[in-house]
Amino acid sequence: MELTDADPALQAAWLLAVDPQGLGGLCLRGPAGPARDAVLANLRQALPPEAPWRRLPLQIDDERLLGGLDLGLSLAAGRPVAQAGLLAEADGGVLLLAMAERVDAGLAAKLASALERQGGPRFCVVALDEGQSADEQMPASLLERLALIASPARPDLSAALGDLAAMQVLPFDLAAARRRLPDIPYDEATVQALCGTAAALGLVSLRPPWQAWRAACAAAAVAGRDEVTQADAELAARLVLAPRARALPQPHAEPEAESHSTPQPESSEPPQASPAEPQPSAADASPPDPSDGEQQAQALQEQLIAATQAAIPAGLLASLAGAPSRSAAGAAGRRGAAARPAQSGRPLAPRRGSLRAGSRLDLLATMRAAIPWQRLRLMEREQRGLGVSPARLLLRRDDFHIKRYRRPNETTTVFVVDASGSQALNRLAEAKGAVELLLADCYVRRDRVALIAFRGEGAEVLLAPTRSLVRARRSLSGLPGGGGTPLAAGIEAAWLLGSKLQSLEGGRALLVFLTDARANIARDGSPGRAQAMQDALSAAQRLRASGLASVLIDTSPRPQPAAMALAQAMAARYVPLPQGQAKDVHAAVTAGR
Repeated sequence: MELTDADPALQAAWLLAVDPQGLGGLCLRGPAGPARDAVLANLRQALPPEAPWRRLPLQIDDERLLGGLDLGLSLAAGRPVAQAGLLAEADGGVLLLAMAERVDAGLAAKLASALERQGGPRFCVVALDEGQSADEQMPASLLERLALIASPARPDLSAALGDLAAMQVLPFDLAAARRRLPDIPYDEATVQALCGTAAALGLVSLRPPWQAWRAACAAAAVAGRDEVTQADAELAARLVLAPRARALPQPHAEPEAESHSTPQPESSEPPQASPAEPQPSAADASPPDPSDGEQQAQALQEQLIAATQAAIPAGLLASLAGAPSRSAAGAAGRRGAAARPAQSGRPLAPRRGSLRAGSRLDLLATMRAAIPWQRLRLMEREQRGLGVSPARLLLRRDDFHIKRYRRPNETTTVFVVDASGSQALNRLAEAKGAVELLLADCYVRRDRVALIAFRGEGAEVLLAPTRSLVRARRSLSGLPGGGGTPLAAGIEAAWLLGSKLQSLEGGRALLVFLTDARANIARDGSPGRAQAMQDALSAAQRLRASGLASVLIDTSPRPQPAAMALAQAMAARYVPLPQGQAKDVHAAVTAGR
């Protein structure tokens, strides 16, 4: 049967049922509703009856996911009791991941590693992505391993329920399709066309073209064909490549005719063959031109690009173009990384949990949860013939309660002040007034400020993160001015301090640069404006890759192109403030927060 008439999400579900391990999984984007339930029900109907179907909680621990020692049963039985992980339970079936846009980076990395591990459990992942904005997306490490991406149609409730009730018999033979799949031959022209289509869409990874080829083979197996056709390749491109597009395909330029080709002499009569010359036979014919295969691949690639471009979700490229200018790695890390449990702060009510790294057991709450069940657990041991327990208190996994604390996230404003040149006194006066105004806010908000000054040949942290108004005034009053402008050293010092504040202390850092961006000291301390500006731009790009929020305040009398280029390189908010006052700097920093 052909898949072209079915819903795209339903097509993806059928392909996944034919080749679950080869395709890795399916990402269903869209809100919960009858249409999505119909796709899931049809996928479950397509799979063999013995295939497991497991739901993966977002807050699952490593022992439940990967397997390990069951602490509760071990304490109750008085001996080590092992438990199988959820991945082992899903071997040969489907792992359903609801609210995939909220998965943290750690869990996504474990699933991605398990999908590629040889010799381990073989399963596929169906991720339900309900994100409504660009910031609500599942981690790229897991999404890259799921070949198929689709959005269910949104019919009305009655139509969806009617389709769900009608889905009782598959429109193709799943067993026959799985038997036919390994025998489908490799097609060089189709693979080249898929690779060219992926490159035209801005995809640099080699994984999407290979996944598209596996999807095309599955489509051919479902249709009962012994080789991949153009329809199969177009379907695979729509389900695998189009949702991952990062650029619009450029129009294909027609090759110009070669002007230097040798003209053939014109003759009114066709050339006559000599009687002495034998006519070429079929056996002596020349071999086929290799360029014929390239032309076939090029023609197929153009058709695939046209089909893929029509299937690109509406608004996908627009949202990518309007996304904040920050690196994908940094954004994913801040969004997906799980916050480490606080070990101090305001105590919260304990809750049930496992003894993972960084967790502390609440002994009293654990005993309160276990004591009411002691009589029933003793009776259960007697029924099982386990005898008298060596422990006075029978504990189980559900009894464990973990201490919790609330520690507010602190915001540290790091001022990076250019203390060089004849205008240093004006800039330092602005910085002093702004820091004192911000310290008044920090007293209420419980935030901190820090100060870095760069002059001469390097940068120096004059004020460590603090809330003390006395320390800030003392550090600012003793700050000298004059000398060269080592801008690269100042940016690097701010990057090191901001990264430490966010990664080690778990807070948020805002870097505020007060400079005219007239660098004249290179990173190695040698003078020279060209090398100094190049080093400053390199340091700014490194700062941008880290994902730190920053504001660049141009303190020159007139806005300079160098300062604007530097702000763009570090993805900072550019604020030109010629002859700026302390209240103007304070307003710009407050807006940057």
